[in-house]
Formats: sequence, C-alpha cells, structure tokens
Amino acid sequence: MTLSVTKTALVTGADGFIGSHLVRFLQARGWNVIGLHLPERSPSSPKLPNLRFAQCDLRNGQRVTQVLARYQPTHIFHLGAQSLPTVSWANPVETFESNIMGSLYLFEAVRDLKRRPVVVSACSSAEYGHVPPSAIPVTEDQPLRPLHPYGISKVCLDLLAREYFLDYEIPTVNLRLFNTTGPGKTSDAPSDFVRQLIRIKKGLQPPVIEVGNLKPHRAFLDVSDTVRGFYLAAMKGKRGEAYNLCASNTHEIGELLRTAIHLSGGRAEIRPVPRLMRPSDERIIFGSTRKIRRDTGWRPMKSIEQTLKSMLDYWDAVI
Repeated sequence: MTLSVTKTALVTGADGFIGSHLVRFLQARGWNVIGLHLPERSPSSPKLPNLRFAQCDLRNGQRVTQVLARYQPTHIFHLGAQSLPTVSWANPVETFESNIMGSLYLFEAVRDLKRRPVVVSACSSAEYGHVPPSAIPVTEDQPLRPLHPYGISKVCLDLLAREYFLDYEIPTVNLRLFNTTGPGKTSDAPSDFVRQLIRIKKGLQPPVIEVGNLKPHRAFLDVSDTVRGFYLAAMKGKRGEAYNLCASNTHEIGELLRTAIHLSGGRAEIRPVPRLMRPSDERIIFGSTRKIRRDTGWRPMKSIEQTLKSMLDYWDAVI
C-alpha cells in the first residue's frame, strides 16, 4: 500500500486574475498552496486551510531561491508577469526584467532543488503575432512572430522552459493562453460591458455603452476552465511541450455585448466612439486545442452565457 503525498503548489502571480482563481482551485483539492505576490500588493483572498502567502519579487533572484528552498514545492505554476502589451510598449525594460529575468531566476532556483518540481508556465497567444486566415485556428506549430515586447517576453519564457527541460530534465509544461475572462476580470471587452450594465442598472450612469470596434471575433475562455487547464497540464501534460488553451468557439464582440444586455434584463444604447477604436484589430484570434485535449482530456465546460452571467453577478455584488 502506497501513501499519497500531499502536493505543494507554489503559484507566482497569486494576486492576479488567473492566479487568484488557481490558488482557490488547488486549495479546494487539498493541496498545500503558497501564493507569491509583490511586496507592495497584498492578496485579498480569505484565510483558508493549507493556504499561505509570501512576498517575493521575481526580479530578486536571491529571494526567489530562498522561497523555493523553504517551501520545496512539488509543483510550480508560474503566472507572475507584467501582462499588458500596452505597458510593454511604454516600458519594455521593466517588462523584460519582470518576465524574462524573473523567469530565469525562477528556473535557476528550481535547478538548485534536489527534488525537481513540475513547472507549468503561463505563456501567451501573443507569441504568434499576426496569423494568416489560412492558419486559423492556430496550432502550436505556427511560427512565433510576436508584435510587441510583451509577446517577445513570452516567447523567451516558452524557450527558457524548454531549454531547462532539455538541459536539466526539469519537468516543464507551457500553456499558451488565449482570451480568458470571468468574475474579477478587468480591462477586457466582456468585463467592461457587464460592469457598465450593472452601473446602468443601479442608476450610476446613463443607459449608454460607448464601444470601439465590435466586428472582431474572439474566443473567450471562462477562468474556471483556464485553471482546470493548468491543473491537467501539471498532472497529465507531456513534459517539455507547449499547449494552446482556448475556448471552443469564437464570438463577435458585438454579439457578446448584445448577449450581456439580454442577460442583464436591462436596456442600453450602443454608441461607437472614435477614442475606443484601435489603429488595428486582428479580425479573429482563435487557437486549436486538439493537442491539449488529446494529451490531458481537458475541454472547456462553461458556455459564454454562463460566463457572462457569473460576471454580472460578480459586479452586482461589488459595485
């Protein structure tokens, strides 16, 4: 009879949108979870059994080494990063320091451990850059040609993880994340829409939603499906491989807005405004998930209607 060993997960970026959901997902499954956060940011998660938080700036290699040596994780979920393309254009040096050097310090600290943890890294669909229509849905074999410093930094993470797998036999898995949304998300179209709809419902703004380009098609994955993808990648993903993590279907942004209005039970005028129009928008962003389905059995469970409803409920409670 073999005794099961309690798994210990270290989650970088635990105070972020996906990280905070992942921390709770793993804790609910009985894992010991250590969430890392920047010193100036304190996580708002409730006190739960087997869950603790530690301050750690990934740009401080000595601190990263100390944390890993102390907690000896069996699994590392690496989500800590500067994650906004717009910020990466404004401050590419800080983006590279956080995303590339921070990741390098992490892998070097892992190399010092006697027991090598599984490392699942949050990479990005931004690594692909512009993809021709003939290559949609994009597969993992598509050339990596990023268009901004953030995308470049994620290519570096992708390659770093693969190198440490090949050279040092560290069991790595990379997830190239496409659009993810859900309760607590900010700064994407669905969250902007539902937040305004709740403000309209509560009389906090006029019944008008100002919008940009509503024609692009995006595949928004519910965050609960995303964190389950991280879990299954850690448990069943092939080491040294990269996987797309994306919703099964795309939706026109305008369709998402109309669905959100319907689910809210209210009414709103949709008003296009020039200041919200981007210089260019990819017509469609959509990734093939055949590989991760085959290797791990993962598949999305939530419909876009379920996701939007959960977001409306979240903002109704928060605003």
